[in-house]
Amino acid sequence: MLDKVQAIEDKYVELENLISDPATMANMSEWQKLTKAHSKLTDIVVKFREYKSVHQGITDALELLKDKLDDDFRELVSAELTELKAAKERLEAELKVLLLPRDPNDDKNVIIEIRGGAGGDEAALFAGDLFRMYTRYAENCGWRTEIMDANPTDLGGFKEVVFVVEGDGAYSRLKYESGVHRVQRVPTTEASGRIHTSTVTVAVLPEAEEVDVDINQNDLKIDTYCASGAGGQHVNKTESAVRITHLPSGVVVQCQDEKSQLKNRDRAMRVLRAKLLELAEASQHAEVAEARKSQVGTGDRSERIRTYNFPQGRVTDHRIGLTLHKLDFVLNGDLGELIGALTTTDQSERLKQVE
Repeated sequence: MLDKVQAIEDKYVELENLISDPATMANMSEWQKLTKAHSKLTDIVVKFREYKSVHQGITDALELLKDKLDDDFRELVSAELTELKAAKERLEAELKVLLLPRDPNDDKNVIIEIRGGAGGDEAALFAGDLFRMYTRYAENCGWRTEIMDANPTDLGGFKEVVFVVEGDGAYSRLKYESGVHRVQRVPTTEASGRIHTSTVTVAVLPEAEEVDVDINQNDLKIDTYCASGAGGQHVNKTESAVRITHLPSGVVVQCQDEKSQLKNRDRAMRVLRAKLLELAEASQHAEVAEARKSQVGTGDRSERIRTYNFPQGRVTDHRIGLTLHKLDFVLNGDLGELIGALTTTDQSERLKQVE
């Protein structure tokens, strides 16, 4: 492992020298490419240098203990040695995690689809709650969100809403959110006060670049129609909404905007590329998923992953058996503890596969 990390540090230093070379800086596209590659190695190199410092500290402490020392000083060195050995074990474990193969989609933006499932109006209302939860989490992370398509209800929820989240590492932190989210609460429309159970489906798709997915324009059927919903006369009279059908796969996407058909077409193509990338990757990973089902789930949108119980004020993630009694905080975008626990579990599962 240490040889591998040393090779990474050597590459890091090489990239550092190239980035500071005036000849490289003159070629902006090449400089940006090298800077990005350098940035990806930073975390593991910083950790490795900390590890080397601790390792040297252990060597020095062992050398000191060979000398004749007074009791107090020997006790001090021995205590420091114990701390350094513990730090060395911790750093070795952290380096193993950092060496795990990265998901190639981790740095990508994401497209999130939220759809009301069982529960009618209550499911649509909770779809709106989840939309606000994710947009607030994105805001806390310094990410940007933009609605691609939405079908709102009169009560303030969504039958479905599709939006993009743009930011560094968005997919790496949101990819565990795919699946069925269940809510248990008394609906505002329930006169007798009975608790209802409703479901909402969430799909998290890495946004695909044009180079990731080759789309033949002849395979597309593009329809335009008048957008529905709020927006005044323009929405009702102008065919600004766009529906694109990918004939070979049968995938259908649609987007509507108050003003621009062209903008809607671009948005729809972004969603289509993401869906086609998901289909391609699902096919490629089918055998792997069958051989090793991660404890945090397969990412299948039909899998029930989490329950939000309002009477008890709790959120339970069924994949890892984690229950938090902080429902209000979670729905206000405080997803850090949940996502952190899911990430740690996934890393542990993958470590077992390589050990």
